[in-house]
Amino acid sequence: MKKLILTTVMLVFTLTAVMAQKPAQIKFDKTTHDFGSFSESNPKVTCVFTYTNVGEQPLVVNQAIASCGCTVPEYTKEAVKPGEKGEIKVTYNGAGKFPGHFKKSITVRTNGSVEMTRLYIEGDMTEAEKK
Repeated sequence: MKKLILTTVMLVFTLTAVMAQKPAQIKFDKTTHDFGSFSESNPKVTCVFTYTNVGEQPLVVNQAIASCGCTVPEYTKEAVKPGEKGEIKVTYNGAGKFPGHFKKSITVRTNGSVEMTRLYIEGDMTEAEKK
């Protein structure tokens, strides 16, 4: 009977200790990037969003989905350990699009305490000069 009680008490303490740890948590350096103006003759622009795992568990980015096919996110697939950094590289390709202002979003899903974060890119693609 004493072994059963001791085992139960140890199990409760172990579960309490595990639950006391903070889960993974993503923190971005910035959530918006403005490309400014760029020419239609060179329509491909890229930026990098850097994030840090500020939690106590490994952070995994499960997916990063852009709001449009003209925007392609690439992200760190491996788990990011607590205190370490990861990247999401976003490329906007304005080829075949009308010149002017654009604003696109990228939805990032993780295993962290905040499961979903939105990143935004924007800019102005100017018309290429006629020759």
